[in-house]
Amino acid sequence: MRLKKRDILLFFSVIILALLGLVAIGSATHIYDVNIISNKFSGQKIWFAIGLFLMILFYFIDYDFISKFYILIYVLNLILLLAVIIIGKHDNKSVTRWLMFGPIGIQPSEFSKLFMILFLSSLISKYSEQLSKIRWLFFILLISFLPVILIIKQPSLSAGIIVSLIILTILFVAGLDYKYIYKSLLIFAPIFIFFLWDIFSSKHIFMNQLVKYKIIKEYQMQRILSLINPDLYSKDFYQTKYSMFALGSGKLFGKGLYNGMINKLNYLPEAHNDFIFSVIGEEFGFVGCCIVLFLLFFIISICFLIAKKSGTFLGKLIASGVAGMFAFQTFINVGVASGILPNTGMPLPFISYGGSSMLVNMIAIGIILNIDSFSRE
Repeated sequence: MRLKKRDILLFFSVIILALLGLVAIGSATHIYDVNIISNKFSGQKIWFAIGLFLMILFYFIDYDFISKFYILIYVLNLILLLAVIIIGKHDNKSVTRWLMFGPIGIQPSEFSKLFMILFLSSLISKYSEQLSKIRWLFFILLISFLPVILIIKQPSLSAGIIVSLIILTILFVAGLDYKYIYKSLLIFAPIFIFFLWDIFSSKHIFMNQLVKYKIIKEYQMQRILSLINPDLYSKDFYQTKYSMFALGSGKLFGKGLYNGMINKLNYLPEAHNDFIFSVIGEEFGFVGCCIVLFLLFFIISICFLIAKKSGTFLGKLIASGVAGMFAFQTFINVGVASGILPNTGMPLPFISYGGSSMLVNMIAIGIILNIDSFSRE
């Protein structure tokens, strides 16, 4: 095992990004008094330290050894997702997303992202010759999207979308026959168009009731509609509006650390998590946003490069899945903060507050480094 130059760059890029996240979280939680050290800021420092330890630990654990337990990983994933529905902690919106172990809470939907990368990559690499068979492909899709259904049941639509996109990314990289892709597009494109028409239709036909009140929750529907008609759904557009104000008010170089008034006056709920990018934009400006996005782009690019250079099919799939996870989460978080996507909860990798997210991201990087240490140039 040896670290390559790109591994060292990847390691320090992650560290720099996580430290920038700590600074941003510290500012986001100093709402009224910059001299107060928030519990969230202190807690995130602990999660960062634990995550750093786990990243180094998983660097020394052979990823091929981990993949041998892919069935156990899948079962553990289902158990955690079922447990959070049955005994999970409810928040003030009657949403169940947390499992509490004393004072410590974990978010199974976050761990599900990494679990599904490891499980699906291991399963496909072991039975790669079966992927072109329709029955086997149907079986893979069935067992892969079962966790997605459990995640959406919480409900956590954004996490469900991310896991779905990770599954599709791994299938694509695995070499899924293009005839299946074409047929899927022919089937799902009209369904998607009808889905959009049904959402925005004012006629309450049967399918309209099904989509609006069964598939999509009422608050999720209002968030989608608020992006189309902000004036009519001003209450649901509140966070997005002030997020865009914060980004714009930062201009080129920002107002300076702790000087973001939109954040400081508490106009950005969940600023330390879902709208952390807006805090960075207000206090560090366009330049600060570009630095964060460049580091994330660099990390994602290195993950894809390691996937390409990997000496094994398994390593290629895992690295591609991790790169996809970071890329999709970044797009959704920044898209929500900048007002191009409906408001939904999605942490910005390595930046947003959250122990589960930090641990999953750090472990994923440790596995990526391990994959590259065994790859052949």
